[in-house]
Formats: sequence, C-alpha cells, structure tokens
Amino acid sequence: MEKLTFYAVSAPEKLDRIGAYLAERLSRDVVRHRYGYVLIAMEALDQLLMACHSQSIKPFVESFLHMVAKLLESGEPKLQVLGTNSFVKFANIEEDTPSYHRRYDFFVSRFSAMCHSCDQDPEVQTEIRIAGIRGIQGVVRKTVNDELRATIWEPQHMDKIVPSLLFNMQKIEDIDSRTGPQSSPTGGVKEENPSVLAENCFRELLGRATYGNMNNAVRPVFAHLDHHKLWDPNEFAVSCFKIIMYSIQAQYSHHVIQEILGHLDVRKRDSPRVRAGIIQVLLEAVAIAAKGSIGPTVLEVFNTLLKHLRISVDLELGDRRSSAGSATLSTSSKESDERIVQNAIIQTIGFFGSNLPDYQRSEIMMFIMSKVPVLGTTSQILDPSHLGDLGTRRIQIMLLRSLLMVTSGYKATTISNALPAPFLDPLLSPSLMEDSELRQLVLEILHNLIDRHDNRAKLRGIRIIPDVSDLKIKRDKISRQDVSFMKKHGQQLYRHIYLGCKEEDNVQKNFELLFTSLALTTIELANEEVVIDLIRLAIALQDIAIINEDNLPMFNRCGVMALVAAYLNFLSQMIAVPAFCQHVSKVIETRSVEASYFLPETIFKDKCDLPKSLEKDETDLFFLTNKIAESLGGSGYSVERLSVPYVPQVTDEDRLSRRKSIVDTVSLQVDILPGNNTEDKVDNTEEITFEALKKAIDNNGLEEQEKEKRRLVIEKFQKAPFEEIAAQCETKANLLHDRLAQILELTIRPPPSPSGTMTITAGHAHYHSVPVYEMKFPDLCVY
Repeated sequence: MEKLTFYAVSAPEKLDRIGAYLAERLSRDVVRHRYGYVLIAMEALDQLLMACHSQSIKPFVESFLHMVAKLLESGEPKLQVLGTNSFVKFANIEEDTPSYHRRYDFFVSRFSAMCHSCDQDPEVQTEIRIAGIRGIQGVVRKTVNDELRATIWEPQHMDKIVPSLLFNMQKIEDIDSRTGPQSSPTGGVKEENPSVLAENCFRELLGRATYGNMNNAVRPVFAHLDHHKLWDPNEFAVSCFKIIMYSIQAQYSHHVIQEILGHLDVRKRDSPRVRAGIIQVLLEAVAIAAKGSIGPTVLEVFNTLLKHLRISVDLELGDRRSSAGSATLSTSSKESDERIVQNAIIQTIGFFGSNLPDYQRSEIMMFIMSKVPVLGTTSQILDPSHLGDLGTRRIQIMLLRSLLMVTSGYKATTISNALPAPFLDPLLSPSLMEDSELRQLVLEILHNLIDRHDNRAKLRGIRIIPDVSDLKIKRDKISRQDVSFMKKHGQQLYRHIYLGCKEEDNVQKNFELLFTSLALTTIELANEEVVIDLIRLAIALQDIAIINEDNLPMFNRCGVMALVAAYLNFLSQMIAVPAFCQHVSKVIETRSVEASYFLPETIFKDKCDLPKSLEKDETDLFFLTNKIAESLGGSGYSVERLSVPYVPQVTDEDRLSRRKSIVDTVSLQVDILPGNNTEDKVDNTEEITFEALKKAIDNNGLEEQEKEKRRLVIEKFQKAPFEEIAAQCETKANLLHDRLAQILELTIRPPPSPSGTMTITAGHAHYHSVPVYEMKFPDLCVY
C-alpha cells in the first residue's frame, strides 16, 4: 500500500486508471463472495482517497462511489456496514471545488432503507440501522453546506431522510432528558444507540436548514406523525417539535409555527384528541418561540386558534343536538373531548399572549375582544346569528377565558392604555351581563388590568377587615391620566357594578369579585371626587336591597347589604377619616348583634337563617347619607353631591338589549331612608276638613310649591356631576324620540307599493306587500 500510495501521489493522472482497476476487481470479488479480497480492495480505495487531494481525484471518486454503491446493494450486512464506513470517511473530506454533476439520490434511498432494517437478528438489525443513520449523516454533511448544490433539501429526499430518523427516534426511552438545546454527541455506549444517533443527526440536519428549505424539512414530520397516529398520545410529537424548535435558528421559528397552524387547518375535522394533540404541540412550540423572534405570525396564530375554537364549539353543540333524544355514553365522551380541545386552545392563547411584550399584548386584547359576540356589534368570524343562544354563550365564555389569560400579569403605565374605549365598551356591554359566569370573567379581566401593584391577592374573599393597614397595600399617587380616565369612563365602571349587584343569579363569587372591583378602584383610581362617587354608589346599592324595586330574593338583598358593609369598612380605613370610620364601625357592631345576616361572614355561610323581610325604619342597621356627609365635611371633602342619589348612565345598548330598560328599573327620585325627614311628611291619616281643602286651592301654596321645585332643579344642576345630568337628559330625549316615532308611524304612512314597504314596530322591521290588482289608483292614472 505504501508503494501504491507513493505512485498515486507522484502520478495523480494515473488515479482514474487505478480506481477503475480496483473497482473492476472489487465487483468481481463481490459477485464471487470472496469477501477477503473485497476488504482489501476497499481498504486500498480508502487509503488512496485519504492520501490524494489533487484536481484529478474526481474521476477516482466516481469509481469509489460506484464501489460503495455495489457494497450497499449486496445483501450481506457486513458489506453494507463496510460500504457505509467508507462513505462516511469520504463525506468527512473537504473538497477544494464542488462537483455539481455528482448526485447522491441512490445513497439517500439506500441509507433510508437501511434505517428501517427488520433483520431477524436484533444485533444485526441494530448494526444496519446505525449504519443507515451514519450514512444519512454523511450525505447531509457532504451536500448541505453547498448552496449551489442543494438537492438534498428537495422534497423527494427529505421525505425519505426525515421519516427514517424519526422512525429510529421513537425508541428513545427517556424523552425529556434530551429535549433541551443541542449538545455534542457523546461517545461510547450511547453512540451505538440508533435512537440517540438519529436524534443527533436530526438536530444537525435542522441546524443547517436555511430560510428557503425550512418548510421542506418540517413537513415530513407531520406526514410521519399522521401515518403512525402519534398525535394521540402526543408525547413523541411534543418531543420532536421541542427538538425542532431548539435546533433551528431562532429567526426561523415562526416558519414552524405557520406549518403547525396549517396542519391544524388540514386536520380540523379529525377526532378531538388528535386536534388537542396538535394544539398541545403548538403550545410547546410557541413557548420556545415566544422567547425569541416570533415573526409576523402573532395575529395569524390567534386568528387560527379562535377559528378552531369556534369549530370546536360548533361540533360540540352539533353532537348535543343530534343526541338530544338519546343520552349515549359515546356522545358525552365526545363532548368532553371537545372540552379538552377548547381548554388546550385557551391555554395556548393565554401562554402565547402572556409572553408577548406589552404593546403587542394590548393589540391581542383588542383583537380577541373584537371576536366576542356582543349585542350591537359585528364579529369577523363569529356570527352569533348562526350559533343560537347556547352557542353564543359558549363562545363568549371561551373567548373571555382566553382574554383573562392574556391579561394576566399585564402592567400598564396608565389605566387608559390598559382599558381604551374600543376595548372597555364591549367588555362592559349589557349582553355580557346576562349570565353569572360571564359577569365573573368580565370582573376578573378588569381586576387583571386595574390591579397594577398586585394587591388583588390581599383582597381575596369578601369580609370585614379589622385593620386594613395589616394588608400592607401598595399604592401610588393618582396620576393626571388616571384622573382623566375616571372623568371619562368612571360612570361606565360604576354602572357595571351597580347593575351587576341587581342580578338574581348572583352567587357568593359574584359578590366577592364585586367587592374586589370596588376595593381595587379605590386603591388605584380614587381621588377625592371618585371617593364621593363610590360612596354614592354604595348608598345606591344599599337602597337596592332596602327598597327592592326589582323583587330580588332575600339572599341577594342580604348579599348586597354585606357587600356595602365590607366595602365601606375598607373605604373608611383607606381614607382615614375618624368620624366616618366611627359611623361605619357602629353600624357594623349593631348588625353583628341585631342582624348578622347583613355581614359577609354570616350571609355567605352554607346555612344562614335569612330574615322574612327588611324593615326600612331600622336606621341603626343602615349607613346614613347625612351622617357620612357630616363626617366627611369636617375633613375637607366636598359633600354637596352626596345629597344627589346615584343614577346609572343610560346607553343606547340598553334600549336594544333584552334586559329591562334602566328607565323602567331605576327611579329618578330615591328617598335614601324613609323616616329621616318625618317632619316634612304629611300623615296619611290626616282628617280632610274644609280648611284643608281651602289651603289646597290657595294660589300662594301653589306658588310656594313651584318655587320649591325650581330651587330643587337649580340645586341639582349646580351640584350633580355633568355625566349624571347628561344621562338624565339623554333618557328624556330618548323617550321623547321613541314616542314621536310611534306617532309619526301611526299618522304618516307611505303609499302602497308592490315591492313592499318596511315598518318598524318595537324595534323589529316588517315588510308589507300589496298586489297590483288590489291597489286603488287615482282616476287620472287609469286608462
């Protein structure tokens, strides 16, 4: 060999003839099964290949590769391993100039086939599979770095290479131990394990992938997982995509996410568990991609997930309707599987959203909110008219749960950034108040956005807090932007809380969340003006329970009373006005002795004895406006507005909503406590005499009454906030407009038309058509 090597190096032009001669001898020895000579010939070819690096080596390489192919085609395992080892040695040689005419199609096919060896002898099978994996690794190393000869990335090659590697990776016993970033392959026993070798080769292949060929490398993974049904269970699928996400370059991670979303669209009609498996894989991929570059796919990810959430709800409701007559076990299990899909989607949305920067997260919040079916708004993909009430409710709950996860941990510098008007208006929509669970989700979302100092955990649960200072509440000075926000949108928040307390299906959790909402508003957004508004709101809530115009159940009335007690106790300690604290403490002490069901610690117990009625004249049990005004007035608060009862702002949506109109349910003149002004009231049993009738028709009395009315109106316009005055004027204007529209509808009717005329009755459009032969035309029009 030394002489042959010296001769070849000295006369490189003879290399091609040497190679041709050795190839001829080796072919003859393979056919005649003289394996000893085959080993000698291959050893000679290997040494010549390693020793000679001249330009004339290319013809010799062709002979060498021809002989390697001969060995791989033989059915003898030893020869296949021998050919693979020689090819790996050749692959490690760096050539000065590439050979563009050389192709490796045969080697890709043959090595891939060896990766699937099913020899009866386990040792031989393992040996052949390892040889196939090493051969694929050699092909990749030889071709992947040359951009002008990128044939290895063509789909026909990737469709063989990637499934061959995945087939061997399935044998990994401990998946989680190797799902981290790529590590250098260790020698020894682990290197002889096909699964470990296949994983290292797979990582190396993906690490060399570029922008143009990333998709070709990922798509065969989906085909393999589909063919072998590895989405359910999906442990192997998750491990594969973790390897992919950690192996590829970070800037290409959004390509993988796009491919997963595309595959989810393809498999949208598959079983729920398969879809849930794909979504779980997406979650793991997003968890890794969100830490680096996520590319332009943010809205696409959310749009696709929301679309599949809608599909899942449709399938669940369709199965429920089809099995309405027969409750079968398979249907119920399928519904539970759809719930698994929905929970997986929500978890993915929440995790992805929580890893985004704040500026992108606010856009995602707006995007999700735009998809919630809300009365009076149109949604891009979620049309409530096709869903029905149950489907609309399910979609609303799913999307609000997604929004709740996205807003978790969101810290905005100003509250106007967290709650812009296009987001706040649909979130506080009356159509999201018709269900107890929806109201809970809306309040929890508000808590996530309002609570910027993580005080919510300290306020969990509704209770009478003995000493608020023990909670160590964190707060900053109210900024000018937050003051401006409360002037613009404070009435919306008050109105939502007020109406939320009047719902009959409230449970303990609703009252707890309402208490937390009031407390967080006090901590984060309350200046002196807002404090007065919150006290007026609390007194109005107390009046709901006392007057009971809405015929609420006794539990709800006592719950509202307990809510007011817990909040005023918290508020009085937060503003630290001694007289106010004393009045609140006195009322709470009286309640604990005489009416413990007005306190949260009692009313929300499992077994609580409810009263049969609430006596309006038991003033010791109620928080009195005049006492609160006296206590706050002495500390410099502007208490003139406390005498004006709180009235919620009326919106256009209330007139369109299926809920009762606020104009019908809210009295514009509220006596806070009957009995406070007993001297102004006339006894109902007063005897009617001639003198009394004479006074009744006296003009002076009428003038005094008119003066009193004018004085009250002037006082109201001087002291009441502008928002309330505008709300009441708007209410009257709306009523007048509705009456006028009814009168015009009755008096002015358009002439009949064969095409039909539209009339609006009670907010609904009706079309009336008159046939031509029944129409009465004027005489001049008839020929």
